[in-house]
Amino acid sequence: MKKVLIPLAPGFEEIEALAVVDILRRAGAEVVMAGTVEGPIRGRNNIRVLADKDLDETLDDDFDMIVLPGGAEGTRHLKEDRRITRILHDFQKAEKLITAICAAPTVLAAAGLTKGRAITGHPGVREELRAENFSEKRVVVDGNIITSRGPGTALEFAFCLVTILFGKEKAEEVNAGVLARL
Repeated sequence: MKKVLIPLAPGFEEIEALAVVDILRRAGAEVVMAGTVEGPIRGRNNIRVLADKDLDETLDDDFDMIVLPGGAEGTRHLKEDRRITRILHDFQKAEKLITAICAAPTVLAAAGLTKGRAITGHPGVREELRAENFSEKRVVVDGNIITSRGPGTALEFAFCLVTILFGKEKAEEVNAGVLARL
């Protein structure tokens, strides 16, 4: 079974996190939402979510992929969290899948993982990503780094992740029930 880590920090973008969790779980991935703080985590739109685990409880777990949801405040918290930087460097060293959507590609850039790589993100963070080959595509895959634009691209992003983890047939099978435009 593929195992995916999704860190949730206060101010995370709910659509980007929960749509990805939903689609990956439908595909059969074990998805762990890990809270960077204790208790319910307030999203960008004041939706409170209970994480499956505290981030500290996941530090020694073996994951195949990490997904960083955006949201300006959530992204700021992820950038400031040394545990996230450590996890990202460990993933990069192991050549595991590192993914981010909306403003979260700036977390990858701050960790030094994206210089010269093709990435995308929310138009509002484009200036922070000047060292990267910024693309206007809705989802961009460059090696083990996968990025996407924002809440409106969350399902496309999620299905791209399913395709990478499980193959195109599984993505089509899941979408037969979801009916997303891909």
